[in-house]
Amino acid sequence: MANLTIRRGEVELATEAFGHSSDPALLLIMGAMASMLWWPEEFCEQLAAQGRFVIRYDNRDTGLSTTYPPGEPGYTLSDMAEDAVAILDGYGIKTADIVGISLGGFIAQRVALAHPDRIRTLTVMSSSPLGIDGLPPFTDAYSEHAATGETVDWTDRTSVLDFMLRDSHMIAGTAHPHDAVATRRLIERDMDRARSFASATNHFMIEGGDGDKHLAAADLRVPLLVIHGTADPIFPIAHGEALANAVSGAKLQRIEGGGHELHRNDWPQITDAIAAHAGTS
Repeated sequence: MANLTIRRGEVELATEAFGHSSDPALLLIMGAMASMLWWPEEFCEQLAAQGRFVIRYDNRDTGLSTTYPPGEPGYTLSDMAEDAVAILDGYGIKTADIVGISLGGFIAQRVALAHPDRIRTLTVMSSSPLGIDGLPPFTDAYSEHAATGETVDWTDRTSVLDFMLRDSHMIAGTAHPHDAVATRRLIERDMDRARSFASATNHFMIEGGDGDKHLAAADLRVPLLVIHGTADPIFPIAHGEALANAVSGAKLQRIEGGGHELHRNDWPQITDAIAAHAGTS
């Protein structure tokens, strides 16, 4: 594992790489409020063992990357897509396989639409298609839970930890037991490492950017794999199905009973699917 800070103007992006730089690159883009730690080291090592140079990184307002005052995000989703391209440039990578989960799936779609020449294959996990409306909303249970986020004191560690633990349990799938102990360790590690953990709430305020209303998943022209849990409470499976149906030649890998998460028990199915898809490039 090697660390590298990529600078894009005044923005710093903390990254870590696994495997051999001579192997085809695979860039992982995480979701809202989550640093690169939510791509577990062992998960990255398993992907690297399948012959990929794996890069994970902290999005803006997470981990060791540049942060902004809570409530004042100074960037758009388009900026975050350009951050991903800047990381490829920083590593001297011309083309890569890109994997985005949740918010990272939206970012990855933007990268593929704006820079199709930089992407060999695209994998979108637990996310939703750009440009398609009318898909099912959060489940009622998750909506009720999410509303309690407005009462959280994001400067109080106990308040934040309690909410994050409840959130992690709410987004878990039905196929496997939820490991609350391991999740607590991960959240605490994420909080301890972050420059400003409260700044991660900015992710819920950022806008799309120039030309956002014209972006559509149907315009994707790179090989697409959609990985989606059938018990996802944030983006029900219909979102994954709609994305796969919108893109010619796309493949859909259902995780039976999977939630809005990277559950350890599902890693073999996920890593094998990503490696097989990337192997088509």
